[in-house]
Amino acid sequence: MNNDRIRIINSAAPIRICDNGGWTDTWFAEYGKIFNIGVYPYAEAQVEIFAHDEKHQRIIIEAENFGDRYELEPGRKGWNKHPLLEAAIEYMQVPDDYSFRVSLFSEAPAGASTGTSAAVTVALIAALDRITPGQRTAHEIAYAAHFIETSMLGLQCGIQDQLCSAFGGINFIEMHKFPHAAVSQIQPPNAVWWELERRLALIYLGSPHSSSDVHKTVIRDLEDAGPECEKLRDLRLTAGRSRDAVYAGDFRQLGKAMIDNTDAQQRLHPDLVCAEMLRIIEIARGHNALGWKVNGAGGAGGSLTLLCGDRSSEKRAMIRAIEEENLKFKNIPIYLSRYGVRTWERTSP
Repeated sequence: MNNDRIRIINSAAPIRICDNGGWTDTWFAEYGKIFNIGVYPYAEAQVEIFAHDEKHQRIIIEAENFGDRYELEPGRKGWNKHPLLEAAIEYMQVPDDYSFRVSLFSEAPAGASTGTSAAVTVALIAALDRITPGQRTAHEIAYAAHFIETSMLGLQCGIQDQLCSAFGGINFIEMHKFPHAAVSQIQPPNAVWWELERRLALIYLGSPHSSSDVHKTVIRDLEDAGPECEKLRDLRLTAGRSRDAVYAGDFRQLGKAMIDNTDAQQRLHPDLVCAEMLRIIEIARGHNALGWKVNGAGGAGGSLTLLCGDRSSEKRAMIRAIEEENLKFKNIPIYLSRYGVRTWERTSP
């Protein structure tokens, strides 16, 4: 089969951590301000293209993290095993004279509350964009991914995850009217960038986050309260404070913004910061961490971003203590991503 291959297109997109101001990038918030950070490990997509003939199945999806490999039937009503991937392929309208195999993979666990599904979708759209007419900008790729989740699949979804995966780096996002937003990338000196990278830790609780009745309750309450309610205002304020702290290289203030954001999440509903998260926060505080942020919307499962203090040895001791506390807890090594989604290709062989 490889001898018949025409092109190989590769794509990679970062995941998202430390989303201060999250919940304000939603339709019920109407407008919002969000700070977030794009990091490695990336979501990866690879598209192998073949001339379409009787020798090749039209579309093959390989979702490596789930061990799934199956043929996608064009024009089939409804979705099969992986609706997000299938909807993205349908949306991109790949020309009929191609057969292709799509492989997708992420080192970040599914459901880690780090925007992994958005990163996979952004990577897939960017790769397929190379075989469809025109070239989308980062903004257009992000909004295509958002449209797929919300309009095609009917999921509740803010805009920040897709924008972070498309742009990478450290972002201050101003959503002036849902879903329209401007992205300002924060470019601190290298020393601040490297120090921030050294201090950050991503802790996965060992079980995937998923939407729940708690989230439905929060959404209903916020919708009833309106966009000017105090709870949303408190969340919006942490984004600007985070931006200013990074520009100033003030990690104590960044940590304070992270803590205040997590406290604001807890005021939305106490179950958004679960007992396991509180135990990790307790351990982090005992090792002089400066800040903690429950990633994403919060709730059971998922992950936290921790901002550590001056001493690298204390960060390592903290991670050991967290992983010894519960065998499910896992430190996910991260590196700040200076780039958003990127694609490249080579012709065979």
